[in-house]
Amino acid sequence: MSEELEKPINTKKIKEILSANDSARIRTWLSICARCGLCAESCFFYLANNRDPKTSPAYKFKNSLGEMYRRNGEVDREFLHRCYDMIWGECTTCKRCSMFCPFGIDIATMIATARAVCNSQGIVPEGLARTSVNYRETGNQMGMATEDFIDTCTWMEEETGEELHGLTIPIDKPGARYMYTVNAREPMYYPQDIAMAAKIFTVAEEDWTMPSFGWDCTNLAMFAGDRALAGQIVKHVYDKAIELGVQNILITECGHAYRSAKYEGPYFAGYQDGKPPVPVIHSVRLFYEYLRDGRIKIDPEKMIEEPVTYQDPCNVSRNGGLWEEGRALTRFLCKDFRDMSPNRDLNHCCGGGGGYIPMGPEFKKRRMISGQIKADQIKATGAKIVIVPCHNCFDQINDLNKECNLGVKVMSFKEIICETMIIPEKFQPRDEDDEVEGGEE
Repeated sequence: MSEELEKPINTKKIKEILSANDSARIRTWLSICARCGLCAESCFFYLANNRDPKTSPAYKFKNSLGEMYRRNGEVDREFLHRCYDMIWGECTTCKRCSMFCPFGIDIATMIATARAVCNSQGIVPEGLARTSVNYRETGNQMGMATEDFIDTCTWMEEETGEELHGLTIPIDKPGARYMYTVNAREPMYYPQDIAMAAKIFTVAEEDWTMPSFGWDCTNLAMFAGDRALAGQIVKHVYDKAIELGVQNILITECGHAYRSAKYEGPYFAGYQDGKPPVPVIHSVRLFYEYLRDGRIKIDPEKMIEEPVTYQDPCNVSRNGGLWEEGRALTRFLCKDFRDMSPNRDLNHCCGGGGGYIPMGPEFKKRRMISGQIKADQIKATGAKIVIVPCHNCFDQINDLNKECNLGVKVMSFKEIICETMIIPEKFQPRDEDDEVEGGEE
């Protein structure tokens, strides 16, 4: 670490970042904070760490970005490493604190700006740095080659087509109603997620496609503090949607991907009106509409009878506005729904967002400590199943399940819908005799 601290700091670059963000809004936020403590009580890091004042949101932004501005960017590497500990190790940019601030201070935005400063000096969690390299080289966080992605989709089409007659996974279909984008961990580690989505779209008789490039809707660069790369990543998705002439961009069960593509991504990509060039829809919303409108019907005999609770991902609910759709969808599928408290837009972050999961082993212990708030919420419901429409929440709650002996099963909406939906006769698997009689050979 001593050698690391001796590396020179590019204060010119730091001053450029601070100048570019030196808006009346940030200046007001930095000066108006009354240190009332309401943001502290809203923060799960503060609550899980014995109410240590140094983990309160106000302390973190005042002693990172606030200090950077106070010093006019004249900071040293030791200071930036102290910031690193706060802005990545003690914040997931979940934005819950802003809901309790009487002045509406957007602390997450200031933490993100402090991350950008640290990133400019090469001070960034190693796990996030690795994903940035992959994004630049391949367009996805896992570094997956286009051929491998297409091969995976073809494999899932062939395998799942045996279960559901007529199932296809179309690639680069022009003019489709939905261009379905996924978290790169799905084709890499959970290809069955793509297969489950294909089953749902088939039964709903949806007009959909997957892009051969721009299929990774995640944007970890925005959590790494690399705004330029974040813009490049989301532009891959937008450009492909425009090229194919699709009507909507559909986001898999992922939280931050939705926040990126719909809300922050347009600014990253240079759309000054803040609107994506193609409408962005989250899977939670579309799946809810399928069940609401009867395009997917649930077998009452297969509805889940065990007690179920629902995890509100920060970027699906609080920052995405879909908390009611998530609950309505849950009630379509489950007989005994038990809400966490607090819930909806006030629900606590799971502790795995903001880049925390891919930040790696260095942060695992902290994740488990701060995640105790979520574990306690789940325990209090008595639920045996936790529905989680977000990959980061999914992994974090699975880790908490083991760490805290929660005794729950973590499931996605796709998984439950596939287990409970009624398969119409025309999609039932057929043997060779059926195909001959139907004139399909």
